[in-house]
Amino acid sequence: MMPGHQRRLRGCRSLHINADNGRFLLLAVLIVLYLLCGAAVFSALERPSEVRAHGKWNATLLDFSRTFSVSLEDLNTFLREYETAIAAGVRADALRPRWDFTGAFYFVGTVVSTIGELDIF
Repeated sequence: MMPGHQRRLRGCRSLHINADNGRFLLLAVLIVLYLLCGAAVFSALERPSEVRAHGKWNATLLDFSRTFSVSLEDLNTFLREYETAIAAGVRADALRPRWDFTGAFYFVGTVVSTIGELDIF
């Protein structure tokens, strides 16, 4: 055989996938396909409802804007600030602060008791 021919065969061997890597690759492809199919199903089921709800919300905002003579831009700005406050834990009728010491202690206790496993020995 020619020396160049042997080098080409060695190069082709480096592309060979062993059984463990092949199984891993197949599993990875199947998981990606499973995720894609799941995304397609959820999108097909949930998207129409989301579009209807969004249309209804826009109609409600427009009606509110007209009824109370508030511009849509001002109303949307107010709602964005409201969403930011809610995400930060601000509540309109809060009996006590959300992140006082007892609330923080409860949160830490929940995290410590539910995440991971206790390995003493």
